[in-house]
Amino acid sequence: MNESDEIQKLIDDISFRKSNSKDYKKMTAEKIGKELRDVMKFEQESFKKIEEFEKTQDNPDLIKYAKMICKNTTQREIAQIQEVYLEKIDEEYLKSK
Repeated sequence: MNESDEIQKLIDDISFRKSNSKDYKKMTAEKIGKELRDVMKFEQESFKKIEEFEKTQDNPDLIKYAKMICKNTTQREIAQIQEVYLEKIDEEYLKSK
């Protein structure tokens, strides 16, 4: 597999996350916390791969696109999870009082 194919595969993986969103409102706070950690880890690993591509790849437009889609997709997912997570924590905290 050449490096352009590897970048495209990464872009496809990121796009799959976007199209395969989960219903966080049905999850427990613990499960949502795990999902948040997973998304953040995915984001870190994706940016690490993109940095490696920058060193070895000669397709700056594709790399720039990969960065943009990674940032936009993961940040949107993180914001969505955080919103639901905070609601769940508030619900559980208010119940226990």
